[in-house]
Amino acid sequence: MGGMPNTHIEEGALADLSTFWLRAFLEVARDGSFTAAAQRLSLTQSAVSRQIASLEAALGGAPLFDRLPRGVRLTAHGRAVLPHAQAVAGQLARLGRELTELNDVSRGLLRFGAFATADAALVPRAIAAFRARHPGVTLTREEGFSGPLLARLAEGEIDLAVVSTTGGPLPQDDCELHHLLDEALYVALPAAHPLAGARSLALAQLADEDWISGSAEPAGTLLDAALRGSFRPRVAHVVGEWTAKQGYVAAGLGVTLVPALAAQGVRRDIALVPVREEGAPARAVYAATARGRSAAPSVEPFLAALRESARLLGS
Repeated sequence: MGGMPNTHIEEGALADLSTFWLRAFLEVARDGSFTAAAQRLSLTQSAVSRQIASLEAALGGAPLFDRLPRGVRLTAHGRAVLPHAQAVAGQLARLGRELTELNDVSRGLLRFGAFATADAALVPRAIAAFRARHPGVTLTREEGFSGPLLARLAEGEIDLAVVSTTGGPLPQDDCELHHLLDEALYVALPAAHPLAGARSLALAQLADEDWISGSAEPAGTLLDAALRGSFRPRVAHVVGEWTAKQGYVAAGLGVTLVPALAAQGVRRDIALVPVREEGAPARAVYAATARGRSAAPSVEPFLAALRESARLLGS
């Protein structure tokens, strides 16, 4: 006499289920036919039967289909399995779509950061060009100093960083640097300053001035150019925001250095004079991408847009 099937499922057995068994089960359940399922799966009918038998064995041995003279019908166990198999198939389909989107440069997400003055012209132009070509990509941007941005890039929190040199070379252990441009420095002076009409100035001529800077320490800021020269600037006011710095200059409270990327936005009631300094090269601007990590598909097109923007600014 035949006994009842052992429907006890061993611990861990469900983790070993083949997704192909579930697909075969869904195809048979769809039309109630092993023959139709075999045609859709490009298998023989006996091969489909073996897939169903394997699934039944993994689920405790109870039959999932009653064999009828014409076709098959779900058993109570089969009806219990059906919604779960459909849920797994749906999740796998969604996973496939998400992976496809990640590989599609016309969609997905690009996270990047940039230092403040890059947002004056370089980055906005690049964003405009990139969005015109890839409107389906979502861009998220954050502003910060080069060092913290490179740290976030190394941690995988952003996909690209627009950074600049100050007093020394940028770290390259965790990133690839793509040179975009070199920018000159200007000094912003109060309109009534005796040197406001100069064609150019050496930083040493301003050694006795009060300086307005984003940090009390010149090292690691634009004032590194002065440290490499013959004097240590006296930082009288620490002001982080570029518009506010200009307000301090206009009020006669000191002078400040302005990189070329920000020069177009300088207010009219202060004087902007090019810096002339032997051995004080222009500040270099780079796009940084992660080293040794797969990049989002949209990184390379955005890098191309940044290079294009840099060329336009340099022309």
